[in-house]
Amino acid sequence: MNRVRTNDRYTRKRTGTASASGNSGYGGGSRSGGPRRSKGQGSRPAALQGEFAPPKTITPALPAVESFAELDMPARLLAALGNEGVSVPFPIQAATLPNSLAGRDVLGRGRTGSGKTLAFGLAMLARTAGRRAEPRQPLALVLVPTRELAQQVTDALTPYARAVSLRLATVVGGMSIGRQASALRGGAEVVVATPGRLKDLIDRGDCRLDDVVITVLDEADQMADMGFMPQVTALLDQVREGGQRMLFSATLDRNVDLLVRRYLSDPVVHSVDPSKGAVTTMEHHVLHVHGTDKQRTTTEIAARDGRVIMFLDTKHAVDKLTKHLLSNGVRAAGLHGGKSQPQRTRTLSQFKDGHVSVLVATNVAARGIHVDNLDLVVNVDPPTDPKDYLHRGGRTARAGESGTVVTLVTPEQRRDMSRLMASAGVTAQITQVRSGEAELTRITGAQAPSGVPVVISVPAQATERPRRSTRSSSRGRRRAPGSGSGGEAGRRGGGTGEGGRRTGSTGEAGHRGGGTGEGGRRGGSTGEAGRRGTESRRRSTFGSAA
Repeated sequence: MNRVRTNDRYTRKRTGTASASGNSGYGGGSRSGGPRRSKGQGSRPAALQGEFAPPKTITPALPAVESFAELDMPARLLAALGNEGVSVPFPIQAATLPNSLAGRDVLGRGRTGSGKTLAFGLAMLARTAGRRAEPRQPLALVLVPTRELAQQVTDALTPYARAVSLRLATVVGGMSIGRQASALRGGAEVVVATPGRLKDLIDRGDCRLDDVVITVLDEADQMADMGFMPQVTALLDQVREGGQRMLFSATLDRNVDLLVRRYLSDPVVHSVDPSKGAVTTMEHHVLHVHGTDKQRTTTEIAARDGRVIMFLDTKHAVDKLTKHLLSNGVRAAGLHGGKSQPQRTRTLSQFKDGHVSVLVATNVAARGIHVDNLDLVVNVDPPTDPKDYLHRGGRTARAGESGTVVTLVTPEQRRDMSRLMASAGVTAQITQVRSGEAELTRITGAQAPSGVPVVISVPAQATERPRRSTRSSSRGRRRAPGSGSGGEAGRRGGGTGEGGRRTGSTGEAGHRGGGTGEGGRRGGSTGEAGRRGTESRRRSTFGSAA
């Protein structure tokens, strides 16, 4: 059957056959996301992999520029670039900004640290400057897969948004939905959001996308990998038709083709790196280790002078290694999806300012984290996907700096690792090492740990809990959107309210309820998924938290 989608920019025709299940080939299924969504496109495999074939551009692209001064941007935005020390555009910025400022759709690929955020952010802010958003109706939207990436995008764009008097709102899970709703009610021209939380706010009536004329998908391939495609397409179907759409990512595979063909019209295509990119300023090492010596080798690498990110596969493995490193005198902290958002934010802050020297993490840290002068990434557990390898390694050698990626491989992992490196297009130096050897020190800076246990103290402001009258309990219940005594989506217990309107001795950053709690998910004697009670944790170190 033929489906025709028409708007004021283009008309498209598709030919296909509905799948047996009736689901859209875009992963949408029967989920309703907006009044304009078409159904029944031809079926495709659920997980298409392989090289992405970019669309052909019909309208020639504008030439690249050599300086920001050549661009048609507000003077205040140009002044803000100078104040931030940004003088020369990166290649992806120089190539895409002339076109995105002109309102063209853009498809851009560049490795992590190549300047993608400003490539789409400057155009979005310049084209939105001078407009004012109505309550609950943003004018521009940036969709990202993770909370960490949302925060990084917000941090990167804030000084420029402030320069042109635009208001930013960050909408992510794990934080107070009430405060996010309040920010939207107050009016925000630009919203940076993860798909799930934005959908929640739309369902509550706290946000509408009718006025969104600029939409950005950042790291769209990861959103597809994480199963967000139905939510992403539902949101894109709600933004204003005829608006500008930009898609940027460090890697593009054929899953992204589904979004490009459906939502981008005659896009300017630019790639500053091959999809299987090696980075000339990055060294890759595969270290063959014996299973019995792997923990000792890992500990010595962690004890090096300087910061390092260590990646493992599971939350349990992250907590276990973090506890081991702390007990051996290494200032380490863990980061994974099981941590509350305030914990994750605090951990990243301590790693960036040097209070913590080793960040032990799952793939939650593989994208959306930028740390200046980070020169070593270690895959303690080798990744199983080439994209994960590239994104983990992308935490170092950013913005033209140099860095080293090390992967520890036991004998039974060698064959799989060789295949993965070939798929990633990376040539690594292979070395057999043991703990205490000079070769390990040469490659990683490894040294023996002090052996004196350390604790990572929690800043005082993170543990203080402002006291409120117990009368706030009833107010919290009245204001909560859930029924009965529940809060947001029924996730709070003990008469808690929503978005910081909690019962008892409530506090900031998630310390709610009858005792103390974490992550804003607690209350009374019950918490989210029943994990916390009145004898909640009073731990002050990451070691004990692990």
